[in-house]
Amino acid sequence: MTDTATSAETNNTSISTPASRRVSPWWRVLAVFLLVLLLLGWAASASMMTQLKAQIQHVQARLVDVPQIRQVAVLLDNQQQAAMLVTYNPKDGALLVQRLNEVKEGREDSMQVWAIAGDAAPRSLGVVTSKYKTLQMPVKETDLQGVTEIAVSAENKGGVATGAGPSLPWLFKGWLVQKSI
Repeated sequence: MTDTATSAETNNTSISTPASRRVSPWWRVLAVFLLVLLLLGWAASASMMTQLKAQIQHVQARLVDVPQIRQVAVLLDNQQQAAMLVTYNPKDGALLVQRLNEVKEGREDSMQVWAIAGDAAPRSLGVVTSKYKTLQMPVKETDLQGVTEIAVSAENKGGVATGAGPSLPWLFKGWLVQKSI
């Protein structure tokens, strides 16, 4: 009985503890591969987040540099055709005058830009001194407060004297519109 009991114990031991408790090498390779894949995914996502933050900062910096045009006027000629586009950027303190047609002043003439505020006398904003399509004129924001229209007149070379009014009729005239920001 002891031999039978010993052999029964040996059989029970061999059944409860198999001879091969090792994990297949394929499962180990798969586990290592998935771990490497997980680490690569984490590194890639961290890199993408860093790049996204850098791009957001870049766009925010560019947004600060973009002109914030607050006032716009399209000046029309006698045939109601667009002749000039006038925009004001308070950051630069400049009125940007862009010619939209081919009308140019003569040798002895100048085009002068005027601010019209209701029934008040027109105020000169400056003289168009450039023959190019665009021109920046320094203008203070206070010079445009209460102004409803912008107009252009043809004057003698250099413009009218300070305090004098414009020659009429207007060459170009248009409403000054406050742009919502």
